[in-house]
Amino acid sequence: MATTPKTLVVKDLKEKSILVSRTFSAPLEKVWRAYTESELLEQWWAPQPWKAETKTMNFSVGGYWLYAMVGPENEKHWGRMDYTAITPHLSFEIKDSFCDEEGTINPSLPVSAGTIAFAKTESGTLVEFKMFYTSEKEIQTMIEMGFEQGITACLEQLETLFQENKI
Repeated sequence: MATTPKTLVVKDLKEKSILVSRTFSAPLEKVWRAYTESELLEQWWAPQPWKAETKTMNFSVGGYWLYAMVGPENEKHWGRMDYTAITPHLSFEIKDSFCDEEGTINPSLPVSAGTIAFAKTESGTLVEFKMFYTSEKEIQTMIEMGFEQGITACLEQLETLFQENKI
């Protein structure tokens, strides 16, 4: 896929997938850290005025990141990202789900599995985040929940952190 300085979101209902693609103006090592270290994820993973707050993170195969999206009224929506495979500075595979504060997955909300891949480019680093769902209904639910707007805002925040040398 061609590199792009803006976030590209492609929904494929037939394939039951969503692809998020973005090129960042930062070296691969910094981008990798931004996706794999909780202190850095907390700076950009939630669209403002929300923020991400880590309860626990173990970035290793079999480990997971348990976090809350915390709103302006201190409301919390919990998420869990399980790491199923890791190839350092190249890609990692995840199972992404909604859960409670203890990490118990909520089966009534979409669960996805996919890969986040990293590649050096002339201008920085391309990240392609492709998630697969079990049904078109799950993708529709994610769309209705504002996934595209939310992930676009988050990736814009990450790019700003790189441009301001905060990561």
